[in-house]
Amino acid sequence: MKYFIPSLLLLFFSCDTKKQEVDLLVKNATIYTVNNSFETAEAFVISNGKIRDVGDLAILEKTYHPKEVYDANGKTIVPGLIDAHAHFYGLGLSLQQVDLVGTKSFQEVLDSLVAFQKKHSKKFILGRGWDQNDWDVKEFPNNEELDKLFPNTPVAIRRIDGHAMLVNSKTLQLAGITPQTIINGGEALIKNGKLTGVLIDNAMELVTKIIPEPTKEDKIKALLDAQKICLENGLTTIDDAGLDKEIIDLIATLQQENKLKIRIYAMLSYNAQNLAYYLPKGPQKTDRLSVRSVKMYADGALGSRGAALLKPYNDMPNHCGIIISNEKPLHTIAQRVVEAGFQLNTHAIGDSANRMVLKVYKQVLATTDNARWRIEHAQVVAPTDFKYFSKNIIPSIQPTHATSDMYWAEDRLGSERIKGAYAYKTLLKQAGIVALGTDFPIEKVNPMLTFYAAIARKDLNNYPENGFFKEQALTREEALKGMTIWAAYANFEENEKGSIEIGKWADFTVLDTNIMQASVEETPKTKVIATFINGERVF
Repeated sequence: MKYFIPSLLLLFFSCDTKKQEVDLLVKNATIYTVNNSFETAEAFVISNGKIRDVGDLAILEKTYHPKEVYDANGKTIVPGLIDAHAHFYGLGLSLQQVDLVGTKSFQEVLDSLVAFQKKHSKKFILGRGWDQNDWDVKEFPNNEELDKLFPNTPVAIRRIDGHAMLVNSKTLQLAGITPQTIINGGEALIKNGKLTGVLIDNAMELVTKIIPEPTKEDKIKALLDAQKICLENGLTTIDDAGLDKEIIDLIATLQQENKLKIRIYAMLSYNAQNLAYYLPKGPQKTDRLSVRSVKMYADGALGSRGAALLKPYNDMPNHCGIIISNEKPLHTIAQRVVEAGFQLNTHAIGDSANRMVLKVYKQVLATTDNARWRIEHAQVVAPTDFKYFSKNIIPSIQPTHATSDMYWAEDRLGSERIKGAYAYKTLLKQAGIVALGTDFPIEKVNPMLTFYAAIARKDLNNYPENGFFKEQALTREEALKGMTIWAAYANFEENEKGSIEIGKWADFTVLDTNIMQASVEETPKTKVIATFINGERVF
């Protein structure tokens, strides 16, 4: 690493030059600027919420007079961390529901529901986080026990990936779902002629329609609760992968009231109302909120066997997954989006879904070289399809998905197809950049787990010893760029954030560990000491 001299060095040589007033001097740190040369510095100054100068402390102290000083006490500073794919509002709402993450059996799920209802007495019980792959019996549950415990209270609990849901018979009745119900882009599982209560992908929408709407107070609480968790984890920008106008308006209001300080890159949930309102207006942007992208789904998730594969699942030979958006309607929507100057960000997990989306992107973007459209997840890609990725078709990936799914992913895909899954290094080599996120609340919010999973390809138990297809690991520099400047690029915001450089917003994160030099095993234990947005300490 090398230190660089600030561009304003000439001011130092004039003994008569009056020191310039600035708001904040940040000093005594190892500062990874993540500029083009990936240089380090030891101090920087901030004025009006932006970086004024960066470089050697002695020179900055002779040039500037700060109103305040932040002494980092030798700790590490990185640009404000960006989560390129998450569900910010969803995280806040999940705190108001039954938390089923980490349950080790279906009985534990049932026990959690009973305990929650005893405490809260909800008229409609909601929850999220169960994963049958973590249970001894790795099969979808049915709703027989659920019906015994809750015969008259509707219950709807989502699988951890959000692409499957278990509901009781009361909920099926209220939603009007029968064995004869026709569902496009989804499925209501049936066994022995009877509904099991498991709904896949679009089938869940029938239940979503009957779930009571949260109150405005609930929505505000969800956003503020989510912010608290994100700031504690050093995040300064969140890309929320699917929001409606009402919540975007609420975010804007809370930001204007200075209650919501975190920056939000809002992907519009694909629906007629959102597109009709926003596309004619063109991209909308403030300092803290950007609305210029549309989020679509091409398929479901691998864990629930909803990901669309070119060939049948290895562990279900008669099943290839579920296509949610077919090629023709996707092409029509994509054309509408590009004409409006918006970015299209499409969820694609399986190799069939990725191929379809890449094909449509290539056609629609044939004459556009700075659209920066994104494939969200790019989880399983056929070997011949990697070539379509570029800085115009960006892979937006979540490293902790690899280390969460590795226990069962090969069972789903087989020994050959798994080689094209979670292939982050291959995607980087082809595209030149990768945007890194978590997909929280599916995964944990902590970005240090993202960093660790990206460079180690292991879980927190050091499994597997040699890494999960370790050749697909990223370097530390690549991982940090993916969480800062490359994520900013994927948001069209690389000129205002993503690095500690003159003229950019003073968003930065203070860490207790030098993640670029500590042992790999120490990196996930890293704690956030402070989070700054616009030069203001927000945690």
